[in-house]
Order: sequence, then structure tokens, then C-alpha cells
Amino acid sequence: MEFVNVIVDISHEKLDRVFQYRVPPELEGRIQVGMQVNFPFGMGNRPMKGYVVGCTEEPDYPIDKIKTLTGIVPGSVPAESQLIALAAWMKETYGSTMNQALKTVLPVKQQIRQKQSRRIVLSMERTEAEALLAEFQRKHYRAKERVLDALLKNPEGTLDYDRASKELKATAAVLGGLQDSGVLRVESSTRYRNPLAGRFAKRAQGVILNREQRLAADGIWEGCKGNGPRTYLLHGVTGSGKTEVYMELIGRVIREGKQAIVLIPEIALTFQTVGRFYERFGDRVSVMHSRLSDGERYDQFLRAKEGSIDVMIGPRSALFAPFLHLGIIIMDEEHENSYKSENVPRYHARETAIYRAKMCGAFVVLGSATPSTDSFCRARCGEYGYYRLPDRIGRAALPQVTVVDLREELRAGNRSIFSRKLREGIQERLEKRQQTMLFLNRRGLAGFVSCRSCGKAVRCPHCDVTLSLHGDGRLRCHYCGYEQEMPGNCPSCGSPYISGFRAGTQQIEREVYRVFPGARVLRMDYDTTRSKESYETILSAFADRQADILVGTQMIVKGHDFPGVTLVGVLAADLSLYASDYRASERTFQLLTQAVGRAGRRDLPGEAVIQTYVPEHYSIRMAAKQDYEGFYEQEMLYRRLLGYPPVCGMLGIYLSGQDEHALERQAEYLGGCIRGLEVPGLSVIGPAKAALVKKKDIYRRVIYLKHQSEGTLLKIKGKLEKMTEQETVRQEIYIQYDWNPISVY
Repeated sequence: MEFVNVIVDISHEKLDRVFQYRVPPELEGRIQVGMQVNFPFGMGNRPMKGYVVGCTEEPDYPIDKIKTLTGIVPGSVPAESQLIALAAWMKETYGSTMNQALKTVLPVKQQIRQKQSRRIVLSMERTEAEALLAEFQRKHYRAKERVLDALLKNPEGTLDYDRASKELKATAAVLGGLQDSGVLRVESSTRYRNPLAGRFAKRAQGVILNREQRLAADGIWEGCKGNGPRTYLLHGVTGSGKTEVYMELIGRVIREGKQAIVLIPEIALTFQTVGRFYERFGDRVSVMHSRLSDGERYDQFLRAKEGSIDVMIGPRSALFAPFLHLGIIIMDEEHENSYKSENVPRYHARETAIYRAKMCGAFVVLGSATPSTDSFCRARCGEYGYYRLPDRIGRAALPQVTVVDLREELRAGNRSIFSRKLREGIQERLEKRQQTMLFLNRRGLAGFVSCRSCGKAVRCPHCDVTLSLHGDGRLRCHYCGYEQEMPGNCPSCGSPYISGFRAGTQQIEREVYRVFPGARVLRMDYDTTRSKESYETILSAFADRQADILVGTQMIVKGHDFPGVTLVGVLAADLSLYASDYRASERTFQLLTQAVGRAGRRDLPGEAVIQTYVPEHYSIRMAAKQDYEGFYEQEMLYRRLLGYPPVCGMLGIYLSGQDEHALERQAEYLGGCIRGLEVPGLSVIGPAKAALVKKKDIYRRVIYLKHQSEGTLLKIKGKLEKMTEQETVRQEIYIQYDWNPISVY
């Protein structure tokens, strides 16, 4: 007799446990871990769906009290048990229901109808078929004559079924009659939808690595084969050839019969990245991302599971490709915030990749020109292996960088969005038929208020982050809840020129056309990349020199390689610098360094112009010098002073509910419970109003905890989960947990 353990398919904490059911005789031997099944639930035996998380022959309860499954959900895709175990780890680590974790690790949940490829095959000897053809001609059987004649003209004696139906005008009745009489047979095979079909071509095998690349590839490989770390940080300046190292390692993994996952931060990077990997590994490469159709996603899932591909490329969700023999996970641009999920469970792809690799004996390579402080700190402590690529391929020089003080531009009477230096640079590139990229970090805009005279922003006196301007005219801190009125004059210099900053890529595009009327301009932002092929269309057009200037947000400065670009203009570095977030300086340094690195990546020298109101800030100074170590030392002084990650662990507790008073009571209760634990070294911030106080009629509150030990925070989270389960108010309030938050709530 078989039994299964099932998780109910509903995101409700009270049902977040295993229920056991008996497998009926007709389903015995057919149930697999990860399948979706139907079963009766509760006193009323109402029909429910759930995921199978375990199979056993030993019942946990008296058999007469165990209900029986009613069936398998049609079309459900069985998951690998390894992914089920990964979901259980994510549930415990990041705080979610098991059902939420399962839905995260199953990138494809529904079976899609597969495409079939059919061909007609001649079933008789050619001499016999030729005699039959003459008979068809004599009797004027025109349709049969056309089909048999086409089969005989093909040396292989085959014919595409669709061609026979359309071009030869052979009906199903005609083909069926020929099949019944033994003239031909129809063979069917599954034809996978391939989103890369016809877009790329495999070329010569890999490039020859330079000395630094070879040392990195050999060192990582030997370390993983020996007693070295299983996670490595590959720190290489922009244009240093990190991708070639990735491909060398993947080639070695494939030769051992294993598979690789390559994570990229955004879909915008897919086109160039996939092209380079396809040239090396051919059609054994595939992609997984949200812009694919349901059918394409399902087919890539099957291809990965069946072992017909070796390399899966894509953003965060590609991490859950169902490879059976995973050998390596590569996480390119590992510092990017998009690797952190903003949905429950709020997992980080880096930690999740490391755990999955540990489960299956694989290893992880994290690559970046500007590593996150978290990863670099772990590399320095010896937790990660570390390799550096200090020079660009071919010894190409890093761009020459100029930092323009916008305060001086204003004093000189220039109120344009283009500094004099940047305007001259763009004009020069247009004359030389070279390309320019103009970058505006619109995403960093968070309603901060700054002075146009001295460049300083209004900051929280307790958390050292900028205060955000809200609709009621008050400035608030998104960590501790401190608030004040909007000042009429700058608190630092007394100037009346203090306000919020507003800008957008559309305004930039219009200004480019006005100042440079003959320029060919492309814009790449959220509005221009909504269709399935929009990323590829814009990027390929710019790569083919169909435009002189590319205007865009952060998506244009991440990992792209355009040989014609010799000038990069950063229009307002302050947008990300003054986000209401303790990571603002780190994000600014990373974005500026990545943006600067797009220029001069081939034989032509590159130049970058960074426009800012605070040229003296260390993140801007170090980005201009491409000095990562200098930035890291400065940033870590600030993190140690205020106790922010990676110096200590940080746990965000997010509360939401429709009843604002009940939410306030629960937030205060929870804050009191935390303080009542009296954990030495624990810092409790809040409860406070969230950055977005109300969203879709749901009110929001936040509490932040900081402690040097993440293990201590994990234990506190476990205690809080048990406490809140027992509260009646808890039924009205939804609580989420977020480790080392990437963005404010």
C-alpha cells in the first residue's frame, strides 16, 4: 500500500504543513514527488489540490483515518525531488509557506500541448512504387500521383506531411488511403519550440585565454576538484574577459557529462549573452525568462529535464532549471539588485544558488567588475575563493573620466541637462561617426530633496539615509520613521534653491533631438521594451550602427559590448546616490563604474563624463578612478559605524493589513515581543510606517532587526513565527520576512 505526503495548494500559514493520503490502487506506481494531485480535504471533504512532497509505504496514522487521493491533476509537471528539498530550505530560511516556495522553484507548473512534426515515408520498394505510379497516372488519380511522385523524387523517400497537405493538395483521406494500402506510413515526432532557432550560428571553438584568464580558470577548476572552496568570486574590470573564463569552465563541465546554469541580471542582457554562448556551444544552449510564451517555457523545461541541452541562460528563475547533472552555476554581474526577489519568499539568487550547488556537488562562480560588498567581504575572509582580472583584453585602456560639477555649470549660466564638456564630446563623436551612450539612473529616484547651490541632500539624523518627500509635503525616513516638514531653505547653506529632482529618459531624448538635430537616437527604458522582441531589436540596431546615440536607464550599462561606443555620459549621478537606502553609495559606485566601462572597449580610446552636484563624494571619486578597493574601504567604514550588512545581519519584518488600527496594534505587539526577548547585541528599529504607507487599500508597517550573527536573527524569526501563529489579531495581518533587504519596503 502506498501513501503520499501532500502540501495543500493555498498560501495560508495554518495549512502550511504536510497531510498524508492513501494512493488508490489504480494510481499506485504513478505518483512522483512534485506532482499536483486532487484529494478531499477537511470535515466536508471539499475537493482540493496540492503538491506531493514525499512518498512512503509506512503510514503515519491509523489507516482507517487516512483519506484517499482522488486523482492526479491533468497536465501537471512532476518536479525533481532536489527542487522540492530546495523549496523546503527556502521556506525555512526566507520565511514563507511551503506552497509559496514550491511555486517559486517550479518555473513551469502546467503541461502545454506539444508540437508534433510529421513526415511521410515510402513503405514499399522503389520498383514496385514506380509501377504503382504508372497505374495512378493511367487511372488519373492525380492527388495520389503527386504524393507518390514526390516521394520517389526524394532519394530518402520521405516527405514533410504539411508540404504534402498544402503544396501537393493531398487531403487526409488521400494520405490515409495510401497508408492503409501500405504505400506509405506517417511518422510523428515531438518538435520542441526553440526561442533561439535561426537567430544564431555556431562558430569556431573557444578563444585562447590570456595569462590572467588561464590562471583564473585553472585555479577555480583545480580548487573545486581538490579541497578548495565551492564558491568563487571572479573580480575583473569591465572588458577583462570574464565571459571567456565562464565558457572555459562550462566546456570542462560539459566534457564531464554535466550541465551549467548561467544567471544574468536582466532580460536586456539575454541577446548578446546568448549569442556568445551559442557560438561556442551551439543548440545545446537555451534560455528561460518571462518574455517566452508558455509553450516555449514548457519546452525548455522538458529539454533541460531530458538532458538535450547543456547550458541554461536567464535571469533569476533560470536557477531552477531541472537539470539532473548540474555541474556549475555562474552568476554574472553578481552585484545586481535584481537577483533579490521582491515576492515571497524574498530569496537572494546568490545564497540559493550556493545551496543548490551544495546539494548536487556543483560549484558556483560569481562574476563582477564591481562586486557587492557582501561577496567581497566573504572573499576577503576566505569563505569564497577569489581571482582577479586586472586588465582589459588586448591591454585596451580604461576610459578617461571627467567629473563635471553641475553647481559650476549653473554659476556659468548653463541650465541645460548637458554640461559644456558633454555637449562638446557628443558633437565630436557625431562628426567622427562614433557612438555615444547617455545614461540616466531613473530607478534610483526616490523623492529625495537636495540643494542646487551646495549639492547636499536632507538626511535622517538617526540612519544616515536621505529623507523622502511624500505627498503631504513632509520628509520621512523609510527605516526608523523620523519625519519633518519640507524646509524652505537649505539646512546646510541657507540657499532657497532646494527641491526634489525630477527627470526622465523621454525628456532627455527630446533634448538630444533639439540640441543635435541631425543625430539618430534610440531610447531604451521600460516604456520602449514592453514587447517580446524589443530588447533584441533596440540592441541589435545600435550594434549595427543604425543609431548614433543610445539614451537609457540602467539596462543599457550592464554587460553590453558595443565596439563603436567611445563616449558615455552620466547625466545625473545624484539620482542613485540620494536614494533612501543605506546601499545608495554602493549602488552609485557600481552603476557609474559599469556605465564608464561601456566606452572604448576595442581599439578606439574611450571617454566618460559624469555630471553631479557632489563631485567630492567618495563613490563618485572612486568610480572615476575605477578604484574598487578604495571604494570598499571607505564604504566599510560607514557600514561598521552604523552596523549595516555585511558587518552585521539585518532582518526586515514587513506587516500589512486592511485595518490600520489592527495593524498598528500588531506592529507594536511584535516590537514589544522582540524587545522582550532581551537578546544581547540586538538592535531594533521601529515599528515605523513603510515607504509606501498604503498600497491598494492595504496599510503597511515595518520593523528592522540588526545583529552580528545571522544565526541569531534566524532563531528570532522562528520564535516570532510561533508567537504570531497564536495571536487572533494575526488572522487579519500578513507578515513577511526579508533578509538583508535590498530595497526599502
